[in-house]
Amino acid sequence: MPRRAMDKLIAISLLLVSISAFSSEDNLVAEMKDMDSKVFDSFNRCADEQQLKLHESYFTEKVEFYHDNGGVTWDRQSMINNTKNYACGKYTRSLVEESFQAYPIKDFGAITEGVHKFCSLETGSCDGKAKFLMVWQHANGQWQVTRVVSYGHLPN
Repeated sequence: MPRRAMDKLIAISLLLVSISAFSSEDNLVAEMKDMDSKVFDSFNRCADEQQLKLHESYFTEKVEFYHDNGGVTWDRQSMINNTKNYACGKYTRSLVEESFQAYPIKDFGAITEGVHKFCSLETGSCDGKAKFLMVWQHANGQWQVTRVVSYGHLPN
């Protein structure tokens, strides 16, 4: 094959690989943003027992939750008990859309990170803003969170 034709073939191959990588990254961001939305839609309505159960289903049994102000929980039941006792019916969470990012973890799942705000249902004020990082496992066609880090809590 002539050198010029070979160069064109290599350039086209590299372009296709690049397009595929960008497409995969865009797909991952969209899929993980959808999962984030599902997790926190159920969180925002967790005063309803069915929504709390749905919220619980998004986390593995051995989920670890690290909170700079609240400390650590080492399992799903403890985390859900804290959510039920301290958040359900009291706060809603909203994502700061432009902050959201997602990264693949080879042969495991993904990491998501961003900034979110928490608003009081009683007063309507949104006094809490924090960074978050979540580690997601993809197994048996299902996404579940294995680790949560919520940190950098500041007033809005």
